[in-house]
Amino acid sequence: MNTPSSLTGAPMDIPFPGRWIGGVTLIVGPVIMSAGYLLRHLSTVTALTPQQQAWAEAQPFAAYGQLLTYTSAPALLTLSYAVFALGALLLFPAFVALAQQVGGHLAYWGATLLVIGLFARLYFAGADQTAFQLTEVIGLDQATSAIMKEYVDISYGPWRVPVWASVGQYAGSLLLAIAAWRSGLFGTARAVMLLLAGGTWMGVLKGASIPDVLVTGLLCVALVPLGARMLRDRPPATTGRPKALSW
Repeated sequence: MNTPSSLTGAPMDIPFPGRWIGGVTLIVGPVIMSAGYLLRHLSTVTALTPQQQAWAEAQPFAAYGQLLTYTSAPALLTLSYAVFALGALLLFPAFVALAQQVGGHLAYWGATLLVIGLFARLYFAGADQTAFQLTEVIGLDQATSAIMKEYVDISYGPWRVPVWASVGQYAGSLLLAIAAWRSGLFGTARAVMLLLAGGTWMGVLKGASIPDVLVTGLLCVALVPLGARMLRDRPPATTGRPKALSW
């Protein structure tokens, strides 16, 4: 009979994505995603004048301000969106590795829904890039008018598959946070951090705020130590029965 490595102290056997990929992405994935939020916030703050920022904040959707920001600082905004998309890609194996460490159907369902939500983020990234390129072809005013006229259909996607997939982020983070807490892998604090990070916005041409940066920073606090343990080839540290107040 095989004995679990978490009981024997033997090297962890993680089928997918493996110890190295899982450990590295648990560390760099949330860090890069947090950097993407930070860059999206800073690009708007630095590229727009106070008057332009006031105008953008008065609009019904953040898309107006994001398109204006792109025309003012295309390289900086492109960088911020690229880093953001890279963070979403790296969180795919990170969430799978977390579910493997937690174990159980609840964790697997949570990770699956979270990954589906990440796929939605990549669809939104493609829509963002298309919108930005459109401003270079027909100009800011015409591009903004055309995009906002069709904004709902662009955001929802074909057959509304992307927008339904985005729900997976919220449901998945809840299930995975509960599973990690019940297993004792995460205490209450880290489970709440994972849950809060799953509540960040989804959609096309969204701006980022300081709270978004802080929330994804909490995700770094929750996941990075686990990634470091995996790279050191140590079994996950569990506390047994979960407590109401615990790390």
